[in-house]
Amino acid sequence: MTVQVGLFEAKTRLSELVEQVESHGEPVVITRRGKPVARLVPVGPQDSHIEEALALLLAVRQSSKPGSASLRELIDGEGRR
Repeated sequence: MTVQVGLFEAKTRLSELVEQVESHGEPVVITRRGKPVARLVPVGPQDSHIEEALALLLAVRQSSKPGSASLRELIDGEGRR
């Protein structure tokens, strides 16, 4: 069962709510004036895969060296025939 908590209560009980989400794995919905506005969810294993993929992409980006051709030369180059 998903727990719903008002925004003010969530601010005052944040540590407790995080512990609850961590230990039980159940999300907590935060509401403002009775309407859901945010969800506090446990971090899943898929999140670590996303972080690993982003780190790999950043490493590739940093190790690549741009060529001397300008963007216009690349557009007009042999790949555009």
